[in-house]
Amino acid sequence: MTIRLRRAYDDPAPDDGRRILVDRIWPRGRSRASLALDAWYRELGPSDALRRWFGHDPARWPEFRARYLVELARPEVQPLLEDLVASARSGTLTLVYGAADREHNQAVVLAELVRERAGPDR
Repeated sequence: MTIRLRRAYDDPAPDDGRRILVDRIWPRGRSRASLALDAWYRELGPSDALRRWFGHDPARWPEFRARYLVELARPEVQPLLEDLVASARSGTLTLVYGAADREHNQAVVLAELVRERAGPDR
């Protein structure tokens, strides 16, 4: 199982596998063709209120992560999460995000959650 994280402003790679944008907002200045996406799961992006509160402040990362996991527990996003799990189990999955910070963004949390759910005992 391979899960990659790639900024929307990085060029797609031939071995990215299934590429899914996981931002609620479309990345500024990027066309659909340039992103080479298989899907856009905007519902998996953090809510506008959470995104604004976080403001990509690394000091708020632990609390952002906890609040975002609560949002990801909503029943309406479970089918999208299960699709990510199935994609990860069947090949390479690349989560595409727009944030400049590569360590403190929603794709990091999503990748952890998908890995946990797709683990060998599931």
